[in-house]
Amino acid sequence: MSGVCGIGFDLDHTLAIDNKLERVAFLRLLEVVLSEGGCTIGTFSDEIEAIDDLLARQRSGEWSIDDAVRRFVQAHRVEPTHPHVQWYRRRAVEMVDEFVVPLPGVASTLKALRERGITVAILTNGWNPLQARKAERAAFQGPVLVSSEIGVQKPARRAFEMLLGALGTDAEHAWFVGDTPSSDVAGAQAAGVRAIWLNWERQTYPAGMAPPDHSIADFSDLLELLPETARTA
Repeated sequence: MSGVCGIGFDLDHTLAIDNKLERVAFLRLLEVVLSEGGCTIGTFSDEIEAIDDLLARQRSGEWSIDDAVRRFVQAHRVEPTHPHVQWYRRRAVEMVDEFVVPLPGVASTLKALRERGITVAILTNGWNPLQARKAERAAFQGPVLVSSEIGVQKPARRAFEMLLGALGTDAEHAWFVGDTPSSDVAGAQAAGVRAIWLNWERQTYPAGMAPPDHSIADFSDLLELLPETARTA
C-alpha cells in the first residue's frame, strides 16, 4: 500500500452518539397515540423492549422506518396514518441538536485529514434526513451515504464499493473507521478496505472474528496511524 487517499467513517457511535434519540422519539409518539385512544402493550419496560426490537429490525434492513412507525402505531390499536409517519420523522430530526453529541477529537481530526488532502465520506445504515442531520451536527464535510438512499446496507460489499466511489479511490488506498465489528470491520475487510476499529467504549473484540487492521481507543488516535502506516507500506 503506497498511502491513504480516502477514509470512510461510520456515523453512530463513531463520529457522534445520539443518546437513544430514535427510541425517545418513539416514546413521544406513544404519547400521541395514547391521546388518540390507543392502549399500551404492557409495562413501560415492555414498550421500550418493543421499540428497540422495531429499531433493530429496521436497522438490519428488514423494513423501513416508515414501516416501523406503522407497526408501532398499529400495535397500540390505532389505525396508522401518513401523519403518524411524518410526525415521527419530523420529530426525530428536530431532536438532533438536543440529543446528538460529537465524540471528542472528531472536529480537529477531520480538519487535520482535510489539510493532508485525504478525502472523507460517511457510510451509515439508517434513514434520511436523520442521518444527514446527524452528520451536520458532527460538523462533517463530505459525502454521506445512507442505506435508505443507496439501497444497500453494511456489511454488504456493494455498500463499500459505493463508498470507494464517493472517496474517489480504490480499496488499496482506503480505510474505514467504525465501532461495530460485524458491519464495519468485517464489511470493510471483505471489500479489501483496511479496517480501523474505534473502541472508545473499551469493549472486548468478539472471539472468532478476524481482527481489525488497527484498533484505536480515541478518535484522534487515527492521526497517529497515518505516518506509521506510510513507513511500513
